[in-house]
Amino acid sequence: MFRSPLLLFLIFLVSCNDGDLQIETIDFNSADIQFCESVTDVNSTFFFKLNPTESLILELQSGILKNEASDGTIVSTVPSQSQVTYRTFSGDVSKNYFCDQVPPATPVVLEEILAEAGEVLVTTIQSETDTTIYEHTLELKDISLVNSQGQRITNLSIDQFGTIITIQE
Repeated sequence: MFRSPLLLFLIFLVSCNDGDLQIETIDFNSADIQFCESVTDVNSTFFFKLNPTESLILELQSGILKNEASDGTIVSTVPSQSQVTYRTFSGDVSKNYFCDQVPPATPVVLEEILAEAGEVLVTTIQSETDTTIYEHTLELKDISLVNSQGQRITNLSIDQFGTIITIQE
């Protein structure tokens, strides 16, 4: 009598198999937004965030940043207008990897995942203290990343991409 519940429990444990399910966590909210130019302007379109061995790259559609306050949020769709790319590397990656004329040979890209869907939200405000300064807040919404094995990366903490400052000349 005692063996039946124990036997059922053991069968249950053996029959539960999650296969090769792997849930990755991507968290760039605490990483600072970076860019290669010494000063950003409305023509800047390439931004990135770095964690030790991974990067999140945002390529904005041309013309989305303007030196004027936006009337609400401007939406740029991914991948048709803007592009979001997640990369993992064989070692620590630095700004030089993206900004040097000739990228360093190491670290090597282990995996590159292009976002299949989502939106980049841009909100622009004019500085209250200097009317030539504009703050562009970049947010990511509903970004869908699927790795080369067809697995969706479900735990994304990348909604706040950062703020870009431009100056009207």
